[in-house]
Amino acid sequence: MRGADVLVRTLEQAGTEIIFALSGNQIMPVFDACLDSSVRIVHTRHEAATGFMAEGYAQSRGTLGVALVTAGAGLGNAISPLMTARASQTPLLLLSGDSPVRLDGQGAFQEMDQVGLTASVTKLSRRVTDPNMIEAELQTAIEVATSGQPGPVHLSLPADVLEASSAAPLASDSAISKAMPDLAEISANLSKAEKPLVLLGPELTPSRVALDFARLGVPAIPMESPRGANDPSLGRVGAAWAEADFVLALGKPVDFSLRHGRAETWKNARWITVHGDPLEVARAERCLSDRLIVAVEGPPRRVAEALVRSVDARSLPHDWADRVAGLCDIKPSAPLMTDGRLTSAGLCEAVSRFVSSARDPIFISDGGEIGQWAQALVRSSRRVVNGVSGAIGGGVCYAIGAKAASPASDVIAVMGDGTAGFHLMEFETAVREDIPFVAVIGNDRRWNAEHELQRRSFGADRTHGCMLSGARYDQAVASLGGYGAHVTRTDELSDALQDALTSGRPACVNVEIQGLPAPVMD
Repeated sequence: MRGADVLVRTLEQAGTEIIFALSGNQIMPVFDACLDSSVRIVHTRHEAATGFMAEGYAQSRGTLGVALVTAGAGLGNAISPLMTARASQTPLLLLSGDSPVRLDGQGAFQEMDQVGLTASVTKLSRRVTDPNMIEAELQTAIEVATSGQPGPVHLSLPADVLEASSAAPLASDSAISKAMPDLAEISANLSKAEKPLVLLGPELTPSRVALDFARLGVPAIPMESPRGANDPSLGRVGAAWAEADFVLALGKPVDFSLRHGRAETWKNARWITVHGDPLEVARAERCLSDRLIVAVEGPPRRVAEALVRSVDARSLPHDWADRVAGLCDIKPSAPLMTDGRLTSAGLCEAVSRFVSSARDPIFISDGGEIGQWAQALVRSSRRVVNGVSGAIGGGVCYAIGAKAASPASDVIAVMGDGTAGFHLMEFETAVREDIPFVAVIGNDRRWNAEHELQRRSFGADRTHGCMLSGARYDQAVASLGGYGAHVTRTDELSDALQDALTSGRPACVNVEIQGLPAPVMD
């Protein structure tokens, strides 16, 4: 049995159903091995798309996402989704081809230190140099990706290792700690606090984990935006930060999005943090100093599950839980139309109504300014957003991954015209693979986030280099075999959205809008 056959068999046994991949010389044995398995390859047009699709799939399915790329530039193109998956706490396995082991040091085609390239943005990165170690290394990588604090891992697979015969697997020397921290101190501090907050990292947001935090009787705030207190989907939650007397951070790093836990923001709070990454535990200790009661290196999800099971709900004084809920429910306000055109806010309000009538919807939000309006105004119990990393451009890919993970769901994505340009060709992938979804492009003909930054920083007469054309993205998608609609009038939008959905094809609804600055809630 070839190393490639062992690889695919091990993935199959681990529950892998889909690999998002872009072909290349070194990985063709894996494509061949998939023919004799139940594993489906979704073949993409760009290596970054493989990772973004795997990330969207993993978040929507609640399982490991798998991407496969070739060596050299192929791996280089796939770095961005490793960074986003690390920030979004998404279990993702990136498999890459590599130059042959037998030619190490001889200048083989695309010979490079691939592990060194990915090490800083993954939980684990290894090169497999023995075909007999493929199964053990793959099992270790999957365990690392899915345990503790979930995140991306990378295995580099030399071409001759994939082609070589593999004998009995060798034992792996890695062991993942699954120790459960003592809950007594956490429970005691929750019980005695008058104004506690639980901050949830991206892994524990409601769209990814069905945990009834209301059982604790303590406000639990999901955080998956780089804007922190200024995340418009959390209303004016920042007003609660200065009042909180105890904070339990479950998988939420104490970083820039929490203003580093500084005392001038968190005036009265003492902290307990639980995180699966020792680097984040150390960061919490540096940022919080003597205000940190304890920092726990452990699995936040298991701690959260245990807390919800074991801690009795309590009645907080001064209606604290209701006050925090009220702050989080505040929506930004803005004109829905201006100069006869929909604004970013008006578009997102319309999309929210459309999503509310969809079938088991999954909502995708991607982009700069328009992404913030979408996250604030579009309500959906399941969503994938571009997340804490702040990277944009994966929206079309997230939609494909989400639909592949949940074929019975209606997948609706909102993105800007800048964002859409990153991976517009993946509509061809979606058509070819029969993965329908609806992408709504808010088209203000500019990179609005950067335009607004220039306007604020340098003045309205100093904006340049951010304008885009009136390109007909809808026509481009139609030419690729999808459905396209161009909306220039408000009364056209509702029918265009419904027609796009009922077409049963990958669809692009290109809506001319007046772009707005992102809402500021703090």
